[in-house]
Amino acid sequence: HLQDPYCLRCIPQVHGASRDHIGFAQKTLEIELNSSTDNPIVIDNNTVLHGGNFHGQAAAMSCDLLAIATSELASISEQRTARLVSGYKGKLPDFLSEKSGLNCGFMILHVAAAALVSENKILSHPASVDSIPTSAAKEDHVSMGPIAARKARDINKNTAACLAIELMAACQALDLRAKNNLNGTLATVYKKLRTISPKLEEDRSLTGDIEQVSTLILNGGLEVIS
Repeated sequence: HLQDPYCLRCIPQVHGASRDHIGFAQKTLEIELNSSTDNPIVIDNNTVLHGGNFHGQAAAMSCDLLAIATSELASISEQRTARLVSGYKGKLPDFLSEKSGLNCGFMILHVAAAALVSENKILSHPASVDSIPTSAAKEDHVSMGPIAARKARDINKNTAACLAIELMAACQALDLRAKNNLNGTLATVYKKLRTISPKLEEDRSLTGDIEQVSTLILNGGLEVIS
């Protein structure tokens, strides 16, 4: 084939953009977490300053940015999973199942990844652009930061599950290849995954596998390996 699809060819550009923006959000949130949100603020010479340091706009916008950047990681991951379960130009069995017919293989896992990505798209709508006045219009512009943070948290969990599904599908594909010449970090990741999620010989519930691999990702287990 002439060219790989974007989900493979453009990994550095998409992952790199997400990495940069996640880093920016982290830096902003660290500043906000270490800042005073009191009103008024009393400084060293007992000067009382009234202001709006309590406003969570910076944190809210950072959470919205974090949500978008993380959602894109899930989106491109799902497309790589789609290539794996579709046989990828006849090089793999459909749905990564050696015993097709009565076995669905990884078909349902791809459906789950697609559903999570679709949910992420809805959750990625920024909360910080919304505001409803309260307190007799005294609080007439608010950040909606708690909503932005909750959405970012949910997207993070969904994305971890999508990445877990991709990793499991990739390991299955490797097992189905005639040659599996892995070395270095890839070999270590493969062995780690296989201690959690064995090769799928026949259909079984993979809910527990996804949860364990997702937990490994969220806890930085693969980051330590790399």
